[in-house]
Amino acid sequence: VQLQASGGGLVQAGTSLRLSCAVSGRTFSTEPVAWFRQAPGKEREFVAAISTWNGATRYADSVKGRFTFSRDNAKNTIHLEIRDMQPEDTAVYYCATRDGRVIAGAMDRAGVYNYWGQGTLVTVSS
Repeated sequence: VQLQASGGGLVQAGTSLRLSCAVSGRTFSTEPVAWFRQAPGKEREFVAAISTWNGATRYADSVKGRFTFSRDNAKNTIHLEIRDMQPEDTAVYYCATRDGRVIAGAMDRAGVYNYWGQGTLVTVSS
């Protein structure tokens, strides 16, 4: 299983951006796909996750209302739409997945994911 994150770049505050996570090596079935981010000098933090089994989602409190998921099953790709971007959204964004399902309450834990993409850099200018 391999993940390819894309869509990062330099954007202005207040604008929107779409990140994509293309999963190869299998098709969506029951596993979650999550996004984490790591800002300069900070630890990696959970951003959002979606279950490919039932579509259940979880979002970090800091991004609720601005981040939403969409999916393209034909391309085995998960998109993360980010609205009203803020300078504090500046980070490297990583997508991750795992083998099999996980309870919704655990989708925000980095340790449950065993496949990670290479990251895509998002820089938000004020």
